[in-house]
Amino acid sequence: MKIVMAIVKPFKLEAVREALTGLGIQGLTVTEVKGYGRQKGHTEIYRGAEYAVTFLPKVKIEVAVDSDMVDQVVEAIVEAARTGQIGDGKVFVHALDRAVRIRTGESGVEAL
Repeated sequence: MKIVMAIVKPFKLEAVREALTGLGIQGLTVTEVKGYGRQKGHTEIYRGAEYAVTFLPKVKIEVAVDSDMVDQVVEAIVEAARTGQIGDGKVFVHALDRAVRIRTGESGVEAL
């Protein structure tokens, strides 16, 4: 089992959710986060004053999947979240040692 974690632009959340639902993914976790990558933020003007926005709003999506679905999930996220502009985000894959569904006690892939 693996955890696929994606950091994407907030307006791409619905497209990513639809792509994952199309693969049969039944659940995901979404967290609003702030950060920056190579773009290092940007400057904005508010009421005539220029200020730097160093941490940009992003959305972190976490999905627990069976190991044989990882490539499909990563590809679906990349295709759904891509705009071609700087700041599109990143996808990370982590090992998941154990999963347990609290309600039923199921463990492993059955718990996903």
